[in-house]
Amino acid sequence: MPVPAAPPAPLLPPPAAPAPRWSVLEAALVRGKTRLIACKNIQPLKLLQPAAPGSASHVVLSSYGGGLVAGDVIRLRITGRADSRLVITTQASTKVFRSIDGAVAEQHTVGELAENALAVVFPDPVVLQAESRYRQVQEWHLQPTSLLLLVDWFHSGRMDQGERFAFASLHSELRVRVAGRLVLLDRFGFEPADNIATSPANFAGYQTFFSVFLVGSPADARFQALAAMLAGQKMPGGTGPHFTINSQECVVSVARARENVWVLRAAAHSRMALQPLCEQILAALMSEELLGYNPLARKY
Repeated sequence: MPVPAAPPAPLLPPPAAPAPRWSVLEAALVRGKTRLIACKNIQPLKLLQPAAPGSASHVVLSSYGGGLVAGDVIRLRITGRADSRLVITTQASTKVFRSIDGAVAEQHTVGELAENALAVVFPDPVVLQAESRYRQVQEWHLQPTSLLLLVDWFHSGRMDQGERFAFASLHSELRVRVAGRLVLLDRFGFEPADNIATSPANFAGYQTFFSVFLVGSPADARFQALAAMLAGQKMPGGTGPHFTINSQECVVSVARARENVWVLRAAAHSRMALQPLCEQILAALMSEELLGYNPLARKY
């Protein structure tokens, strides 16, 4: 008699994709000074911890390859516990290299600040090289007494080589919630192939673009001091198309978007044109109620 065929083996579901791996920073106040109580970096991100005077903790973001290549994904979780003071900078400009196969370089940041915690995020600009594709998403969760000062900055390309808007795509998104309520949503996307970058409706002759976001409690003296500093950067009245800081041409816009949110935006022809503005912000952070020092004083 013929032997009956064995029943077919059941099809197994495809293996689940591994969960994304996140770099981690967690800061807490320990004996009067903010210290990192958790620090884990996943390539290509590298976390450096230079010594900081006063009670703040300083973390520098770097990368093993000197920038981001197509397909790189950086994921970073930041936690500031109650009363902590954390400043985050970058070792140098974040270079985004060309994409050969359409892959995108990405950075994702999720931050959480507890009561009275302060976070200052002041990176060097993102430099979008020719044919590069870049996406960044930042999401912050604050308590009503938290304070966040965040800088977002990008160049149109390698300006010293005459490169202007030769990248393929840029997408940036920032969300900030206070006690679970969305108070700030900033989205920006641009593809030079579909737009005329140098049009007056887009970037005109400017090549570096600098944004500052301040979120905190209007009753907080620290928030008040930083808000007054930002308000002081408003362009004076006049008929000229440019605002000059120390004879360097740039344009500056400052707005109180909400009771607890201020936004500054600036555009300039060169990085050096924005340096006096950066120095104004850094000088305000030297207050003892904030960082108590300039975290970039030894860098520039």
